[in-house]
Amino acid sequence: MAEHERPTIGIDVGGTSIRAAVVDASGSVIDSARAPTPGSAPVLEDALHRVVRQLADRNDVSAVGLAVAGFLTADCRTVRFAPHLPWVDAPIAERLTDRFGLRVILEHDGNAAGWAEYRFGAAAGSRIAVLVALGTGIGAALMLDGRIFRGAHGVAPELGHLQVVPGGRACPCGKRGCWERYCSGTALVDIAVDMLAADPGRSQLVAGTAADPGSLTGRRIAGAAQDGDPLALAAMAEFARWLGLGLALVADVYDPELIVVGGGVSGSASLFLDDAREHYAAASTGAGHRPLARVRAAQLGDAAGLIGAADLARRAMTANQETTFS
Repeated sequence: MAEHERPTIGIDVGGTSIRAAVVDASGSVIDSARAPTPGSAPVLEDALHRVVRQLADRNDVSAVGLAVAGFLTADCRTVRFAPHLPWVDAPIAERLTDRFGLRVILEHDGNAAGWAEYRFGAAAGSRIAVLVALGTGIGAALMLDGRIFRGAHGVAPELGHLQVVPGGRACPCGKRGCWERYCSGTALVDIAVDMLAADPGRSQLVAGTAADPGSLTGRRIAGAAQDGDPLALAAMAEFARWLGLGLALVADVYDPELIVVGGGVSGSASLFLDDAREHYAAASTGAGHRPLARVRAAQLGDAAGLIGAADLARRAMTANQETTFS
């Protein structure tokens, strides 16, 4: 089998779990494995090694791509900082390449997901596309003419931390009023909690939340909205408003031809995306006098990050160079 046809391993290194898959050249997952994420660097690297060996023993793989939620150096070799992982200024690509006996490349998880959607999903063929991934927070990627834009220092684009409400809700990043505090899976819960506190008598969510406040999740709110619950529908409408306002900011800065909305929350896109498009169109500068980016739901779901990381690893191998697509 030619080098560019050999499958590679993509790994999404999350704060709670390691999800790994063997991905072929067409972007299809052909094998997978999963493990919990340990809390210390040596034990995490041990766990990654076990997962890679498990998959490599069953498949003829050529390289490994890691999708990491954190700041990387511009050359994608070192993890500067990852808020939910134990790596700080750690040369992970070199360290794991030596450990695994396979070439390892790193990529920011938002960039990896954006690359996957560009190569195999909703952004295929687009010249300038933005991915907005709605999960616990907001991840993002910017694709320019088939390249990942990382900025001068490897940390762009941090769209989730655009300040949309000066002095607003506190964000774990240390600022207040960040977009992801109003438009993410976590934010959807906060919106519903505020609405329940203001008017607790109009929702099926009240009883369960009173008994167990931690039981209120974005998935539960979406389910209630599907059932026509008025408070859940109102929460979704407010979420859609914040999504549309944020997308207008993104479009004003980048003027993309396409915005792809992905992440875990996008599984409920039918409940909010049409409304968000209307808010986005109304809030965009020069609305009615300029072409606006199309807004589409992502196609690859929560596998996008590991599919993208695997494909970037394959490209690095076939190009016989570091993963410099910026």
